[in-house]
Amino acid sequence: MEQEYHQLEANDQINDNVPPSAHIIGHDSWQQVGLMLVTSLNCGYILSFSNLMLVPLGWTWGIICMLIVGFYTAYANWLLAAFHFVNGQRFIRYRDLMGYCYGRKMYYITWVFQFMVIILGNMGFILFGGEALKEVNSILSDHPLRLQYFIVITGMAFFMFAFFIPTMSAMRTWIGVSTIITFSYTVILLAFMIKEGKTNSEKEYEIPGSKVGKVFNGLGAISAIVACNTTGLLLEIQSTLREPAVKNMRKAIYLQYSVGLIFYYGVSVVGYWAYGSAVSEYLPKELQGPKWIKILINLAVFLQTIVSQHMYVTPIHEALDTNFLKLEESIHSKENVKRRFFLRLAFFTGNTFVAAALPFIANFVNLFGSLALIPVTFVFPSLIFLKVKGKTARLEQNLWHCFNVVLFSLLSIVTTISAIRLIVNNVRQYNFFADS
Repeated sequence: MEQEYHQLEANDQINDNVPPSAHIIGHDSWQQVGLMLVTSLNCGYILSFSNLMLVPLGWTWGIICMLIVGFYTAYANWLLAAFHFVNGQRFIRYRDLMGYCYGRKMYYITWVFQFMVIILGNMGFILFGGEALKEVNSILSDHPLRLQYFIVITGMAFFMFAFFIPTMSAMRTWIGVSTIITFSYTVILLAFMIKEGKTNSEKEYEIPGSKVGKVFNGLGAISAIVACNTTGLLLEIQSTLREPAVKNMRKAIYLQYSVGLIFYYGVSVVGYWAYGSAVSEYLPKELQGPKWIKILINLAVFLQTIVSQHMYVTPIHEALDTNFLKLEESIHSKENVKRRFFLRLAFFTGNTFVAAALPFIANFVNLFGSLALIPVTFVFPSLIFLKVKGKTARLEQNLWHCFNVVLFSLLSIVTTISAIRLIVNNVRQYNFFADS
């Protein structure tokens, strides 16, 4: 398979034709990017995956789907990494590549899909950070504050981090800190879940719901498995890598789908094994251990979320900075610092307000994940292959990529229907500025 893309990889050394950007291009090592992927994908979201992925599917189908989707996402990202260079041009943004291949309409479709997922995902991060802080407050106080206070605190923390660490490359030191925090709280959480799972005699693994409900819930679980395995931002992340960018990106992908996958799948499987179908949407709520363990894990989740969310949201910062900062000046110049302050403030103020007003926004994240993340991850890379390599590729290769386009387009449709059904079923439970 590697041989199929040798011509594309030969272009890996040509990077003179790079579009302007306010952020650093071609600077980072594959180890830095690999660790960033590992720690960012092992963010606070993994604490909900036992409930989202395995409860609706059960053991057999859950494990099968996790393995298949994990393999497919690894392959799709591996494939897309080869198209970072096409005809001697380096594409640092996914939307630019789709526009190059299929015209301006696909440029805007990709732009909308990516930014929709990024913005809603960032709101989800703000909610997770707020819920982690509220858990700490609930442990320490008999009269905890409303969730909205902690959402505002989280939004302020995200803003400060994005202001002082303006680019993805600038995360270098913080990735090391995030790695230590991630693996520390994950190991502690696993140890306590295994201990409690051994003594939990009341757990059961029956899949809840009616026959129709099980089908739709299972489709929603597949969408969650996709979300836990990919970012939809591979070219933007790859843009930070030094040459050879294709080989280095693939090394980072190998690290993500080995070390990283073991941890976020491990937490999901152990959580489901320990507590069964009754497992909470937020695993630390299940822990019966001492208070200090719960406080430690929730604070670690909050701190780790500040760093991990930055990778996901940086493409929006890059777009804003490139359009509104003075590119002829340093990103740290007085004028650019002032402009960056107001850009970050406006972005996080808006996201924090929506997250506080709509704490049920997570259901809409599932909707736009199904609608946008599945095509961006699976459909678009095969479309790019058919456009760039279709005339010279073997027939079976073209048929394979046509099959992927059809299969994952259908999957996007049915999982989107499932997400809409979930919203409709829960609409009566939605309350603005709810303390939950």
